[in-house]
Amino acid sequence: MLGGRLSTKLAYSSGNLSVNLIAQAFATYIVFYYVDVLGVKPGLISAAMVGHGIVNAILNPLFGHLSDRTTSRWGRRVPYMLFGMVPLAAAFTAIWFPVGEGMALFWYFVIIVLVYDILFVMVVLNYSSLFPEMFTTMKERASVSASRQMLGIVGMIIGVALPPLLYSDLGWGPMGAIFAGVALLFLIIMVSTSKEKTTVEREKLSFKQSLKYTFTNKAFVMFVIASFLVQFTFAMLPAIIPFFTKYVLNASDDSNTILLGAIFAAAIPCVFLWSKLVTRWGLRKTAMVAVACYAASMIPFAFVSSVLAAAIAAAVIGIGLAGLLVLLDMLLSEVIDEDEKRTKVRREGMYFGMNGFIVRWGVSLQAVVLGVILETTGYVKDAVQTETAVWGIRSMLSFIPLGALLLAFVFFYLYPIRGSERKSSIDL
Repeated sequence: MLGGRLSTKLAYSSGNLSVNLIAQAFATYIVFYYVDVLGVKPGLISAAMVGHGIVNAILNPLFGHLSDRTTSRWGRRVPYMLFGMVPLAAAFTAIWFPVGEGMALFWYFVIIVLVYDILFVMVVLNYSSLFPEMFTTMKERASVSASRQMLGIVGMIIGVALPPLLYSDLGWGPMGAIFAGVALLFLIIMVSTSKEKTTVEREKLSFKQSLKYTFTNKAFVMFVIASFLVQFTFAMLPAIIPFFTKYVLNASDDSNTILLGAIFAAAIPCVFLWSKLVTRWGLRKTAMVAVACYAASMIPFAFVSSVLAAAIAAAVIGIGLAGLLVLLDMLLSEVIDEDEKRTKVRREGMYFGMNGFIVRWGVSLQAVVLGVILETTGYVKDAVQTETAVWGIRSMLSFIPLGALLLAFVFFYLYPIRGSERKSSIDL
């Protein structure tokens, strides 16, 4: 049985360290590097990043459908990862070795980020799509999902915390090369142990027909709306915490690290706790409990006024957040298993692709909410904020995510698939 050996599970999970390492480093530092270090006009980079988000979103379902229809002796997913991971590492490295000045530098940014986007989606989408096929029982999926998320959090921490240490001593280019090398190493480990069943029935529907089947699946619709709302709150946390520590707690920038560190420190051990609970309670019930815990953890940020109290509250956030990190891919895998009974084909690529397309807009919604709240409440940069502005910032770390998570709870409640241990009909 594929996935039966611990080494296979750990090797597959290690790919998530690579994914989160380069994704987090890119998301956290790319705008700062090109605007503040290289001097490209902020408006140009902002426009390019909007285009980056749109392209990234559109590529997900397109590559997913293509992957579902692929036939090769290595399977549907492995060839894209096998031939894409080295160019992906090269593209990530090239981002941090800029070419040209002025508009030439800007167009270099546009082109190299486009190449990076294409390769990132191609590799990561197929990596995610392997999960339901390689690991077919709830127990396997819970175990692997926990280890994936634990290693993913490690990658996220490295991607956020280490760059300042590396670029200050070695420079931005070497930093990018080191991160690319580490990511490539773990991708090689993952791909070398990833095997898929090559006799699985391939997708025969057109792209339009596949979309129709996907969105007439009630379980997917309920899941993806809830997932969108959850991903919106995931995007809110790192975006709002710097404003919260500076203007609500009146603390130094070091407090950002303390709060984010508290979230991650609590989340890492809790992913294994949730993996145990899901095998006892089933996916739907566990998802509702995780959302409820996560939502409740937002309430203290409406009134905490010290770094210590905020750090404790942040640690509580990590408990519920860990559960959702473990559960989201498991829920989508269950949707795919049920879809196979209806369509007689495995369509992991389309489902993971459409999920990626939809939840990507949660990041955009977060940016809109942040801008509107700051603008309408009278926020002023580097000033003592009015009470209205302070409450606006508090609301983005308490009442607004709380409302989104309560809605997510409703959609998880409406999620129609019931039951506990499930296994797909493919015989791995």
